[in-house]
Amino acid sequence: MTHRSNAGSVSGLKLLILLFALSPELLFLGAGLKLKENGYDGLLVAINPRVPEDPKLTANIKEMITEASFYLFNATKRRVFFRSVQILIPATWTAHNYSRVRQESYDKANVIVAEQNGVSGDDPYTLQHRGCGKAGKYIHFTPSFLLDDEVAAGYGSRGRVFVHEWAHLRWGVFDEYNNDKPFYVNGRNEIQVTRCSSDITGIFVCEKGLCPHEDCIISKLFREGCTFLYNSTQNATGSIMFMQSLPSVVEFCNESTHNQEAPNLQNQVCSLRSTWDVVTDSSDLKHSLPMRGVEPPAPPTFSLLQAGDPVVCLVIDVSRKMAEGDRLLRLQQAAELYLMQVVEAHTSVGIVTFDSKGEIRAQLQQINSDDDRKLLVSYLPTSASAEAETNICAGVNKGFEVIEKQNGRADGSVMILVTSGTDGHIANCLLTMMSSGSTIHSMVLGSSAAREAWELSHLTGGLKFFIPDNFTSNGMTEAFSRISSGTGDIFQQSLQLESMCETVQPQHQLANTVTVDSTVGNDTLFLVMWQTGSPPEIVLLDPSGRTYDTGDFITNLAFRTASLKIPGTAKHGRWIYTLNNTHHSPQALKMTVASRASSLAMFPATVEAFVERDSTYFPQPVIIYANVRKGLYPILNATVVATVETETGDPVVLQLLDEGAGADVIRNDGIYSRYFSSFAVSGSYSLTVHVHHSPSISTLAHPAPGNHAVYVPGYITNDNIQMNAPKKSGRRHEKERWGFSRVSSGGSFSVLGVPDGPHPDVFPPCQVTDLEAVRVEDDVILSWTAPGEDFDQGQSTSYEIRMSKSLPSLRDDFDNAVFVNSSALVPQRAGARETFTFSPKLATPELPHEPDGEAQETYVVYVALRAVDGNSLRSAVSNIVLVSMSHPPNSAPVVSRADQILKGVLTAVGLIATLCIVMVVAHCTLNRKKSASRKENETKFL
Repeated sequence: MTHRSNAGSVSGLKLLILLFALSPELLFLGAGLKLKENGYDGLLVAINPRVPEDPKLTANIKEMITEASFYLFNATKRRVFFRSVQILIPATWTAHNYSRVRQESYDKANVIVAEQNGVSGDDPYTLQHRGCGKAGKYIHFTPSFLLDDEVAAGYGSRGRVFVHEWAHLRWGVFDEYNNDKPFYVNGRNEIQVTRCSSDITGIFVCEKGLCPHEDCIISKLFREGCTFLYNSTQNATGSIMFMQSLPSVVEFCNESTHNQEAPNLQNQVCSLRSTWDVVTDSSDLKHSLPMRGVEPPAPPTFSLLQAGDPVVCLVIDVSRKMAEGDRLLRLQQAAELYLMQVVEAHTSVGIVTFDSKGEIRAQLQQINSDDDRKLLVSYLPTSASAEAETNICAGVNKGFEVIEKQNGRADGSVMILVTSGTDGHIANCLLTMMSSGSTIHSMVLGSSAAREAWELSHLTGGLKFFIPDNFTSNGMTEAFSRISSGTGDIFQQSLQLESMCETVQPQHQLANTVTVDSTVGNDTLFLVMWQTGSPPEIVLLDPSGRTYDTGDFITNLAFRTASLKIPGTAKHGRWIYTLNNTHHSPQALKMTVASRASSLAMFPATVEAFVERDSTYFPQPVIIYANVRKGLYPILNATVVATVETETGDPVVLQLLDEGAGADVIRNDGIYSRYFSSFAVSGSYSLTVHVHHSPSISTLAHPAPGNHAVYVPGYITNDNIQMNAPKKSGRRHEKERWGFSRVSSGGSFSVLGVPDGPHPDVFPPCQVTDLEAVRVEDDVILSWTAPGEDFDQGQSTSYEIRMSKSLPSLRDDFDNAVFVNSSALVPQRAGARETFTFSPKLATPELPHEPDGEAQETYVVYVALRAVDGNSLRSAVSNIVLVSMSHPPNSAPVVSRADQILKGVLTAVGLIATLCIVMVVAHCTLNRKKSASRKENETKFL
């Protein structure tokens, strides 16, 4: 067969994809949410397997999204609605006449329904890991929120809540309230409750009823027992991102109603833009003109899907290129780990190999025992062929033959494609693979020329991995360890605790420890791998002091592996291992440790590593993320380290942070992130993340991490207080006695356009998004997290701080705002906390000074900054902070009618209280006189 050029194959592939995009009958091939003719199709709601079966749950989901569709349609001014929705029913529920899943799975869901095991109770929330205008990961609802009307009442109608969260998820807007800063001093020096729009009204309420705001605010903090209740009847129509539960609220804040002064995440992250401005700037609304007419769209249609037992087929390249760079050996070792440990029980697995043609090595075999696993391992290829040609389509078609033999369909199945060669004809089977209903995970070994296989993963919703030709890399085992069934049942999944690899000199050792924490320990496997010759001397010491040696391990000399599976539950604590290289030359030694949850009572810690985009063009950076959690509960204060490997050159190591600065959007939400811009060459890059947590460090998180629907404790209705049911709080986790460690592959990404040789500095400092200001007498103290020289790495050279009495002037014309001299401030390294103090009065004559003997004039200043590096590259302007330069006034954010009601109520209460006090005092005085008279008479009598 004659190969076409690689460039030609890519162009043909792009052309084929373009044809698919233009062809209506091919529109719905492949999984994923799509917007067509104003309607969203393929919205996926997945119920966690641990949620008890309840038909009412699916009924309420349907009702919620139906209501949301009409509310969304009106809120977007007749632009978008929900047309079709899929609800993924757990395999643990009773099978009914549900449709079969295709490429849908729990881990691809837009909305998940699962029990919350953190401190946020039943708050609906959206996990947002990216910046303004960028989509989030998922919306989360608890079963209690969906089933218990009393629980849901504090958030408003479920359909409205769904739209609030949808705007977070789809359009990347943020909350317009702030529980940490419930009020602020505005530009008119008035105390205002943090809200949008500022036309929404309410009244302060104390433990005993209505009260003036000065009874609730002490040194800019709420007094315990105070809250601010909003009037249930409002005139304001916005905003959905503040309090969608109010009946009058039917739209997002726009330019005319947006409150730019409120200290909320929307203003901080989106540079004071209104939510409607961000929403209309999205590709959804840019390509969706308002629908004509006055009729609403039809209600959404719902499909209930349910997966059967998992089906997996390994499709392995055995062409001549697999003999290069120990590729086949590393594949054998990683595939053995996958079959013996990672793939879950009751999964049916088949094996296919290919070079220029495909060959079935093993028909589907269901895994019900270790013997089943060993049998499958025996079918793995033992040698590469002499053929240089690689025909991926031949291998994939044989894979479908294996899968379809069981039930005639490939829907819901998984293929793991491993290849090392180029294939210019992959477009020939692209349509077959897209329409099959199978998800294809692809692993490209050694050469980025084989990245055509990644298109298969992209189009079928699979993962993609690049494995560099480096035996000291554990990328292959980490990639196989990342592939799970996708059911969302973390208690059944294998978790990688350790992945260590070093080149060890003869008669030298690789020694280290690995922690088996209390949340794992079942089905624990220690796997040793070596490069050549006989196995190393192995010594493994458990926490109680018991020793395992090489003789206790099961050795596979053909694959150069030695494995030990601990029966029952492995002892919790630190395990110590030593690998002694007995070979006469240096070789790479590896240790991988994997385990499963120890019980259903405790969620195990997990890490999910990923990148913002899987391809970029120089000099656009890549953002690396790691989602570290116990169940859905964010884990704080972990040490998270990312390792990025390239086709050539040394790995790049960087620590990811969860500090709400740089690449990290929200502090303490359990998502650790960092910019990566150390691009050595154009090509493929591989990502692995290691997480360690000390037992002495707290993991407790703030309630409801990220953006969520606000819980409303009550309303003022017809001048009466109407309280909702008290909010249910979640449970907190106990500290882990031994700490924990986890490893996860983050897949691969590609970078194009990197200049050859040394390239000039094109990376500016990242934007400061956490600038804060505090007034101390006549000074202003600024604080923020230091950016770097290149985004959030290194050290910038200087800061440019400017201020203005006009917020629009500072926002729109930063260069001409008042300059604040900060030349004495030397920037610290990225991630450090910076502070700077200055006096606005001394900085410029434009600001008022206090005349002798006269009262201080009231004024407000707005401040922002940007960082500058050594090549005069400037960051974007930071978030803007407001500082009132006079004492807060005694004015409350309530309308005049509310003030009158409040004064009247307080006056009446005061009169009644005074009368009661007079009566009590008189009564007590009379009693004392009577008592004294009795004692006097008794004395006389005696």
